[in-house]
Amino acid sequence: MKVRRVYVAVAVAAALAAAGCANNEDADSGSTPAAPSGSAAFSLDSVQKDDALAGQVDAKIAEDGKLVVGTDPSYEPAEFKQGGKIVGFDIDLGTAVAKKLGLTAEFQESKFDAILPALGARYEVGMSSFTDNAEREKVLDFVTYYSAGTQWASKDAAFDPENPCGKKVAVQTGTVQDADDLPARQKKCAGNPMQILRYDGQDEATNAVVLGRADAVLADSPVMAGAVKKVGQGMTLVGDVYDAAPYGIAIPKNAGTTKEAILGAMKALVADGSYLKILEKWGVQSGAIDDPVINGAGSS
Repeated sequence: MKVRRVYVAVAVAAALAAAGCANNEDADSGSTPAAPSGSAAFSLDSVQKDDALAGQVDAKIAEDGKLVVGTDPSYEPAEFKQGGKIVGFDIDLGTAVAKKLGLTAEFQESKFDAILPALGARYEVGMSSFTDNAEREKVLDFVTYYSAGTQWASKDAAFDPENPCGKKVAVQTGTVQDADDLPARQKKCAGNPMQILRYDGQDEATNAVVLGRADAVLADSPVMAGAVKKVGQGMTLVGDVYDAAPYGIAIPKNAGTTKEAILGAMKALVADGSYLKILEKWGVQSGAIDDPVINGAGSS
């Protein structure tokens, strides 16, 4: 599977931290409207405890009534800060899972690469757009909850991602889209190359399209879908999501039946419609899955 948003990580020690979310700075260019405020019609208050699932939670977690979650709030719209509060679709999903288990989710901010090594000690689970991959599954368990791939966006609904030659394309520096995707496409543009515009922040890459400096932009599918919802101004998603891989809630292997409890909670949220409503609230429903599993690296 493709590993996305990775700033080159080659050592085995980096396998726990290399896939999925990168350490994106929570910058505001000043030209983008506010992100979703959480005022959508769906309320997390409607999520009710499931006694059977709650009974599967490890006693140490159940005792204090909290599910301590490590997260890096730098990856909008999955987890980011708004008005000093950590928000996002990961945060809402994690909160809903905890409520199903009769717990209160307590999200603790951390650097991305520090979360997984601290599971079972500082954090009980990790939820920070972690890609569930085979290397990570050697040392942790994952409950899948989302499918993220690469997605393009443009102000031109007719823009063809399969023929970007001769176009100005914006991308965040160091992402898999920058390191792997665009170079491979560029090789097919002999005599009519793309002009690749690299930016330090994803917000800058998106704004390049908004301001007419670039014809299109590409990034992780939930990031791009969220950006289109947030920015408006005629931007639209173009083409299909590709190179999909699952995001997963990371759980220590010694957590007993807690992973089954979390899986059951996620399945229940899918079944009762809460899951999809949360994703719709953040404009990322294109990555919805129907059947969460434990350790699904080989399922996509």
